[in-house]
Amino acid sequence: MRAAAPVLPVVAVVAALALPVTQGAEGGATPADAVSGLLVLWCAVRLVRDRRRPLTRTAAVVLGLPVAGLALAAVGAGDPGAGVEGFGRYLQIFVLVPVSVLVCVRGRADFRVVAWSFVGLALWQGAVGVHQFATGTGASYAGEDIRAVGTFGAGDVMGMATVVSFGLVCAVGLALAPATTRQRAWAVTCSVLLVLPLAVSFSRGAWIATAAACGLQVLLAGLRRAVVVCAAVAAVGVVLVGGLGIGSAMLQDRISSITQVADAPDQSVTDRYTMWAAAEDMWREQPLAGVGLKGFPEHRDGHASLALSAGSDIAGAGTAYQKQPLLSPHNMYLLVLSEQGLIGLTALAGCWLALALCGVRGLVRARRETRSGGTGGYDCGLVACGLIAWVLVDFVYADIGGPTTVLTAVGFGLVAWWALADRTAAGAAPAGVVTSRVPEGAGAR
Repeated sequence: MRAAAPVLPVVAVVAALALPVTQGAEGGATPADAVSGLLVLWCAVRLVRDRRRPLTRTAAVVLGLPVAGLALAAVGAGDPGAGVEGFGRYLQIFVLVPVSVLVCVRGRADFRVVAWSFVGLALWQGAVGVHQFATGTGASYAGEDIRAVGTFGAGDVMGMATVVSFGLVCAVGLALAPATTRQRAWAVTCSVLLVLPLAVSFSRGAWIATAAACGLQVLLAGLRRAVVVCAAVAAVGVVLVGGLGIGSAMLQDRISSITQVADAPDQSVTDRYTMWAAAEDMWREQPLAGVGLKGFPEHRDGHASLALSAGSDIAGAGTAYQKQPLLSPHNMYLLVLSEQGLIGLTALAGCWLALALCGVRGLVRARRETRSGGTGGYDCGLVACGLIAWVLVDFVYADIGGPTTVLTAVGFGLVAWWALADRTAAGAAPAGVVTSRVPEGAGAR
């Protein structure tokens, strides 16, 4: 237990997302935000106490890249208070929390602990969601209170879907290249269990992102294994859809709606594309620096067409019927482009792309080491590559917001550790962290 102590604050951030979200308080600070703040503070105190530099030059450049664009967009914000608030939020999600995770994770064993905490959280939220679907106590969907939202409430219908997706991606990565036979058995079991709650979340964006991320993981694990996994997934899909009863028809309607982008799209699709067009129009007016952080809601009406509705309807899961305002384009790339311009998008996307490329490069090294009889932590690499792939695909359909944004930040931290780690060393100590006062290989397996 003592050996795992440095990574426990990261697990605490994940565990805080198991707590129910106070209804009517969506959009404000959550317990997970508070715990993430304590994590950052704890890491800062630890680094000052140990008198060591936290990051190497490469890690500092990659993870510090977004700061300049964020600072410029904050200065250009129409509302200075909102600009400062937005700057702090972006800094928390894309810089401070990932760096803190990078400092706390000392080796592959620690990485697996955090990955399993993702799976555990997903199982808990998924169980709550399946109960909501089965008992008709979830969020409103197609006139029935059956949409699984976990403890996040109807105001954050993407919350449970995001948590379950992250857990499923972690479980698949841990199952494809397990460190032990027991790890494979548990990971496969958890992967199968998490499919159902993801299905009854009725979240099209989460489905697409999860399918893309898990598909990439399977391909990276080898073509022969990909054939076996695809056959197993097809069999499980037939069993689940065949056993869902009335839910199967709803799932089929939801799946078919993904392709209805031109022929009779539903109002949510119309609203999304209308806001995408508005974001693009904002960027054309301010191409370099955008309209400023938190500026999208203020400029939305001046750029959106009349096709945009007054808001999305939410109800169920303990929430009375109400209209939820549409305050973002539900596309992270367009949100950054509209508020931060090309400068901000280049900085943020450059950071994400660097993490993705370095992660894949590390996976190739780990696979080569595994084939030669070593323990390169190939499962950790598959988890990291799956997480970054999920986020980059999901950002096409969603943006940051809600309690699960902190989980995305922790995921970026895991990806950063893998992308910046030197797995050629025996202990696999993270090269992104200066470890002059830490014994080589501490905590690594």
